[in-house]
Amino acid sequence: MAAPDLALAGFATALRHAGLAVTADRVHLFLQAVASLDATLTADVYWAGRAALCSGPDDTARYDEVFAAWFTGDRSRGVVPSRTPQPSVQANLGEGADETEGDHTLNVSASTTEVLRHRDVAELSAADRAELARLFGTLRPQTPMRRANRRRPSHRGEIDPRRTLRAQLRQVGEPGRVRYRRRSVRPRRVVVLIDVSGSMRPYADSLLRLAHVMVQQAPRSVEVFTIGTRLTRVTPALRRRDPEFALRLAGDVVPDWSGGTRLGEVLKVFLDRWGQRGTARRAVVVVCSDGWERGDASLLGAQLQRLAGLAHRVVWLNPHRGKRGYEPVQAGIVAVLPHLDDLVAGHSLASFAELLEVVADA
Repeated sequence: MAAPDLALAGFATALRHAGLAVTADRVHLFLQAVASLDATLTADVYWAGRAALCSGPDDTARYDEVFAAWFTGDRSRGVVPSRTPQPSVQANLGEGADETEGDHTLNVSASTTEVLRHRDVAELSAADRAELARLFGTLRPQTPMRRANRRRPSHRGEIDPRRTLRAQLRQVGEPGRVRYRRRSVRPRRVVVLIDVSGSMRPYADSLLRLAHVMVQQAPRSVEVFTIGTRLTRVTPALRRRDPEFALRLAGDVVPDWSGGTRLGEVLKVFLDRWGQRGTARRAVVVVCSDGWERGDASLLGAQLQRLAGLAHRVVWLNPHRGKRGYEPVQAGIVAVLPHLDDLVAGHSLASFAELLEVVADA
């Protein structure tokens, strides 16, 4: 281990002695973050350590104290290298216009985690991306359900004539209790199509992490494909429990990373090979793309119309949808818009959580 790494590892050990829950994984993540930044800049080391080594806001005070003592020799608390201003809001708690009872002012600061949840993933630094990868574990997707054809016994619902008649025959024809039944429910299939073309490169990693969370929650009812110039099924790779290992496996099988975009042609391949045979039938299909189409936009519109006829619900996730001033004027988006059930944002962790709610309610 190099001398700078030894110093950083010693700092992590000092934090552990100070009471922070610093694990070996967190130390490894901290060293990786510093390696991708500038280890000679105190601010970069500070924020990389704060993102990787702190478990929550309660650890910040002790982290600041240990950081100041380890790197500057100053044991005064609250020494934070300036990098970005912390958002702050002042709220006047006094009622009415009477200010004679004193100044009731409350300073409210947004937590680092909450700010990160709403930031555009394409604008994050390496340290913030590492913290965001951890926050994907906080997402809790719910599988949408559908009514099955089979019925099961129930205390209410429609009358079950066969069970009622058999019960009466066992009582030699004497009137007995009426039996009821109702339809059971089954998980509805979810299909995720992720655009991995060049224009979607800043979001592809986060979208695959989102798909990994969905597959882990329901491995038998979620299918994931990448689309660009080719169609690639990555579901088997995303079934691996470790997200980093799963994404590496997915990356190894996708041949068209950061390539061109032929959405219409690739969607036709998906529908001919998978969708028409049952994968998309009565499923919730989520297409993750910015809508930039290199080919014929009319072909894309025709394939979305086919998809809408097969699927239970079609959701289009566009990372630019949540940005100020966005208008759906791209040729691809204009072509598919009449066939969509939902057009949602997909640029931040908060927007990913909203997408999961849309899928669960489908």
